[in-house]
Amino acid sequence: MACGKSFYKKPENPLNLVYETSCPSSRNRRNRVTKPTTMHRVIIPVDFSETSLNAARYTAKMLAGKPDALAVLYHNYETPDDRDVAISYQESLKKEFFQKGVIAVEYENEMGGDLIDNISRLAHTTRATLIVMGITGKSTVRQAMFGSNTLKLIDQNLYPVMIIPPDAVYTDINNVAFASDFKDVEATTPSVLINAVLEMFNPTLHIVNVDPAHYISLTEEYQDGKARLQKMFKDYKTEFYFIGMNDFFEAIDNFIKDYKIDTLITIPKHHSSIFKSSHTKKLAYHSHIPILTAHE
Repeated sequence: MACGKSFYKKPENPLNLVYETSCPSSRNRRNRVTKPTTMHRVIIPVDFSETSLNAARYTAKMLAGKPDALAVLYHNYETPDDRDVAISYQESLKKEFFQKGVIAVEYENEMGGDLIDNISRLAHTTRATLIVMGITGKSTVRQAMFGSNTLKLIDQNLYPVMIIPPDAVYTDINNVAFASDFKDVEATTPSVLINAVLEMFNPTLHIVNVDPAHYISLTEEYQDGKARLQKMFKDYKTEFYFIGMNDFFEAIDNFIKDYKIDTLITIPKHHSSIFKSSHTKKLAYHSHIPILTAHE
């Protein structure tokens, strides 16, 4: 379909779908070519459990060959006796990142303190683009604790966090879905943070809303939200989907499968019935693709 055109699709499929698309203007495409390159710092906390190493190796494949990405391996150790072992493990993992094609890699480590506070402080002082962590609830106590810290980081950290499921297999990031409730989108969508992550991959952005009231046409509220989101993400090809289903999780799961989504973006909220933090956590534990969370 040609860029700039849009249409509504009758809900003839199980998703009861209303669909629209738009593309970046030629002017925006030119601007993306000429604007200065930003170095994206990606923090990968590791405790050398299977969960954290799986997330680290996924990230290595994700950042391979990207000249504007710096991988930062972070480890928090408990006693002075652990320092030498920690550095040895980090050096080994750093070499593995280079072998996988990551161009820039460094590591940070520190003793003691609160893990979440330490990571948040590092992200703030280095102006990180992204934090990547693993999650699992089905393994050893240590891995379960690491997964629990991932969820705490989602709740407390202001920087985007990408959650890597244990069975995630990296291919590429070409299609990113953004689940939005279309409520007060300018105030609740951290577009600057999300755009910074998208800039590393230049994917098609699929913006999806689930509401049983959707049928053929959109309300003025949804049309206004759509226009504002188009403006926020004008540098990327965007496609909008309005799904008329009652079960949010079933709708998102079907959408991910049908549209071959590589990563799902959610915005944890404490006041929304659908997009509240507990639902983000449910997605995180049951998803087979990475979940990117960014706070409003």
